[in-house]
Order: sequence, then structure tokens, then C-alpha cells
Amino acid sequence: MNDYMFRGPFAEHINNHVQLKQAVGYKYEAEARHLVRFSAFSAEKYPGSSTLSKEIVLKWCSKKDYETQANQCARSSILRQLAMYMEGIGIGAYIIPKGYYPAARQYVPHIYIYTEDELQRFFHQIDQCCFVSGCPDRHLIMPLFFRMVYACGLRSSEARLLKVEDVDVETGILSICHSKKDNSRLVVMSDNLTSRCRRFSENMHRLSKGSDWFFPGLNGKPMTVGNVYHNFRRFLWRAGISHGGRGKGPRVQDFRHTYACHCLKKWVIQGKDLGTYLPVLKTYMGHDSFQETAYYLRLTADVFPNISITLEGCYPDIIPRLEGDDDATY
Repeated sequence: MNDYMFRGPFAEHINNHVQLKQAVGYKYEAEARHLVRFSAFSAEKYPGSSTLSKEIVLKWCSKKDYETQANQCARSSILRQLAMYMEGIGIGAYIIPKGYYPAARQYVPHIYIYTEDELQRFFHQIDQCCFVSGCPDRHLIMPLFFRMVYACGLRSSEARLLKVEDVDVETGILSICHSKKDNSRLVVMSDNLTSRCRRFSENMHRLSKGSDWFFPGLNGKPMTVGNVYHNFRRFLWRAGISHGGRGKGPRVQDFRHTYACHCLKKWVIQGKDLGTYLPVLKTYMGHDSFQETAYYLRLTADVFPNISITLEGCYPDIIPRLEGDDDATY
């Protein structure tokens, strides 16, 4: 557990609140760092305060010139949780009403589903990745990393933050630990992908500890988001796949969407009972609710119109209408 330097009149309560959150299973790291800044603010502006007054709360939660509305809402939510904790233990605290600050309109991404030809071209270009002295492991990491994201339907962060002990190269099982909403799950890999992982481990991890990063970056840290993105854009360009600009894709996340749609397409063609297979896909992809998985039914029908009638004819009640705004978290 990190040692956070909380200050000011509420330092003890903040520390206990953070410890309680982490004790019941929440990471609560970003929130704790935010509360460090709040504690510094309260130490400077209200050092003698014994209660978390409305004035303090609203002063801290007021919108900064440089921040977005979404960031303001996030800050107020964190302080609201602290206030609820303090009120619960008998310390006077103003609890800002839920929705006090109107939520910003949710960003709706443009979903891009790769064609089979685009996937072949993309992975062909990755396989041409050669040794570069400034980034000596890139030619080993990139071909496996992107195949794992697509073939297992992983979030980019789930693959990026894998540790050596999370990848069982004998059984072909990935242990995804503390992913979105702190969920964990087991993901089975294909025999081909398992063989690739085994060869990768023989080259990269002969002397590694289980706690080392499976896809290592610099200075003992995991591969960065920027590294993934810049390599993705490079291989995309070399594969001749145009990029529509920020938010319009293709994105790394779209490999995950493509995986789900390709699974559903294959099952429909094979005549599988989607009522049975959808819960399997939900668990495999780490979705929190069935609604998240069912979203892909409509997306699949739109992308592959030749199976649309089959989908809608067999499952008219479980195919949701595509709004677009639920997909940003999948």
C-alpha cells in the first residue's frame, strides 16, 4: 500500500477513508492522489477547520479554467465519498448532492470493425518489424502484443499490464488481474497464440521473476500507452489502412470490438444458440453486465448485413438499439 502524505485538518480522516476503500478491494490510487492535493488545499486555506463545511467543499469543487466539465464532476465525486465517510463516523461534513454539477455529454467513439483483409495486412506489417538498437525488444513484443489484444479480445491495458506470472505458457491461460472495475478473470488462448507466448518467454524471460512485466518497457516499467499508440499508428500506415483522425479510428480498442463481432458472426453461421454463448462471451471479455455484451449483437448485424435477418429473426428481444453512448467503456 502506498504511503500518502495527507496534511491539514482532515488528514487522519482522509487516510482512514483511503485505507478502508483499499481494504475492501478498491485500488483507490488515483483517488488517493487527488485527496493528497485536497489535503494540501485544506491545510493552506482552512487549517483550523473541524468540519468539512459547504464553503470548503464548493471552493474545492469549483471549476478550474483549464479543466473539462468531466474532470470537475470526477473531483466532486471523490470529495462526496469522503464527506459521506466523515458523516458516517460522526464528523460534520457537507455532502454535495449527487448530480450537483451537470455531467458532461459522454464522448461517443466511432466504432471501427477491421475486415479480415485489413487484419492480415496489419499483422503482416508487424511481422516485418525488425531489430532497432534504441528499442531492442520491439520486434519481439509488438507481433505478440497486438495478436493477444485481438485474439483474446483484451483491453489494451489488460495486455500491457500482464506480468510474467499471469501468462501460463503451458496451459495457455492468461490471468487478468484487477482490470476495469477491479474485476479479474481467466482467459484461454488458442494453441497457436500459446506457442507464440512460449517462444516469446524463451527469448525474453529466461531470467525474469514472476513479478516482472510480460511486455517490458524501459527502467523496469511496463510498456507505455504512448509506445503502444505510436507503434499502432506506424503499422496502420504501413498496412495502408487510413486513419480518420482523433476519435474516428481505427483505434487499438477496435481490435477488441472486432473480436466480439467476429465471434458472433461465426456462431450465427454455425447455428449456435446465442442465448447460451452470449454469457460465455460476457465472461471471456470481462463485461460487467449482459447489456454490454448484447450491444455487439446489433453492431454485428450492422457490420455484416448478410446475417442481419438471421440475428433479428432468432433474437429480436435481445438485440439492443445502437445508441453508441454505452460503448466507450467496453
